Amino acid sequence: MSKNQEAKKVVVAEISEKLKNCQSMVVVSYNAITVAEVTELRNQFRAAGVEYVVLKNTLVRRALDDMGITGLDSVLEGPSAFAFGMTDAVAPAKIVYDFINKTKEDGRMTVKAGLMDGEVLDVKQVKALSELPSKDVLLARVVGSLQAPVAKLVYFLEALRKKEAGEE
Repeated sequence: MSKNQEAKKVVVAEISEKLKNCQSMVVVSYNAITVAEVTELRNQFRAAGVEYVVLKNTLVRRALDDMGITGLDSVLEGPSAFAFGMTDAVAPAKIVYDFINKTKEDGRMTVKAGLMDGEVLDVKQVKALSELPSKDVLLARVVGSLQAPVAKLVYFLEALRKKEAGEE
């Protein structure tokens, strides 16, 4: 086996590992994006715990085949970049669509498809995913929902105490 084939097998194994460990993946097509824009985009991805890489479609196709994931072959054509959400399933889609909206949807970056929990997502589903609140916002809402009844009880008991003590 040649060194080139061995190197490709290593890359396919790395891609498979990313696919196993990620919560979601967004496949995008990019065209005429400036270096400054890519740098800003990569910084946003990095801050959100998202791994953004440009990979060869054939290697990604092999990794997907190894994992038994089908349905992405048709989108793995032309220049493709992949955003792997390692800690937050919503972050890759949210950052991509923020960039698309910021560039006024001029076609420099378009979503091809997505992947979440081994299920292929079409463009509409990725867009819907991008519109969900982030994990931090959802956790804050849960904590607020849990805290509200307790806070009301404390307020009621304090008002009752003041009324009985004649402190009104």
